[in-house]
Amino acid sequence: MSILQYDFMVRALIAAVLVGLTAPAVGIYLVQRRMSLVGDGIGHIALTGVALGFLTGNSPVFSAVVVAALGAVAVELIRSRGGASGDVALSLLFYGGIAGGVLLMSLAPSGGNVNLLGYLFGSLLTTAPSDLIVMGVLAAAVLVFTVGLRPWLFAICHDEEFARVSGFPVRLLNILLAVSAAVTVTVAMRVVGVLLVSALMVIPVATAQQVSRGFVATMAGAMGLSVTVALTGAVGSFYLDVPSGASIVVLAVLVFLVVTAVAAAVRQLRRRSAAARPDRGPIVAAASAGSGTASLDGAGTAAESAESAAPAASTGAGAPSR
Repeated sequence: MSILQYDFMVRALIAAVLVGLTAPAVGIYLVQRRMSLVGDGIGHIALTGVALGFLTGNSPVFSAVVVAALGAVAVELIRSRGGASGDVALSLLFYGGIAGGVLLMSLAPSGGNVNLLGYLFGSLLTTAPSDLIVMGVLAAAVLVFTVGLRPWLFAICHDEEFARVSGFPVRLLNILLAVSAAVTVTVAMRVVGVLLVSALMVIPVATAQQVSRGFVATMAGAMGLSVTVALTGAVGSFYLDVPSGASIVVLAVLVFLVVTAVAAAVRQLRRRSAAARPDRGPIVAAASAGSGTASLDGAGTAAESAESAAPAASTGAGAPSR
């Protein structure tokens, strides 16, 4: 029996694809900036927005977008001005966000405990047509920003001072990136929940780094893997009757472990091959080092950064040709 005959499953699969594309598209920049847990912080404050929507009788998704975006911008401004360290700002989001959400939800007329659980851990199979429309619009906006402005965003994440000297609008791009992360959390909360959304933003990127070289290849690999995991987890949750959000995240973790183990084994084989053939040792060793964990700070991405920033360095704040 095909699951596509059920309208709710069709909507669920579309939602899974949207989240699978947007989460790593933003997450790759967070990983590059060593802010992998920022999705958790924004997710917690988005919970306050959800509760505020139930309290006021408005759309929880809309209120979550607004509150999460404001929180993300506040954290970015605090971080950029040096008024508080990044970990303190994230702590404020973690504790204040979830506490505010629980408090406001308790004041809502219906209590909303069951509905709140759906936003905490995801409820993919209950995605409504109106939810899908909102998710589609938000996902399109995030992808246009993260993919269309990829050279600029990579430049500020790789070397913010260099980007500023090159004439990039660093503060504006940082704020827009923070807002994109907030929107991504809101898009994904119906699929994996606000407590698990950071996993889908980080794990596919970390997995793609094991086998990819260069920023573009890592982004493409992470997005493809995220979509595959999201679809597989959604289908598996339907047949196994298990929570969809947890299924997707657990599957992503398993894929990461398998890819990491295989990559380590390949590197070990190449080292042994280099030791057995001394005449090819330097060549094999270089290939082995390059095919390991594809750090976004590596030579390939550094070259891409220089190439992307070159037009801007000569024309001020003009957009790079890439």
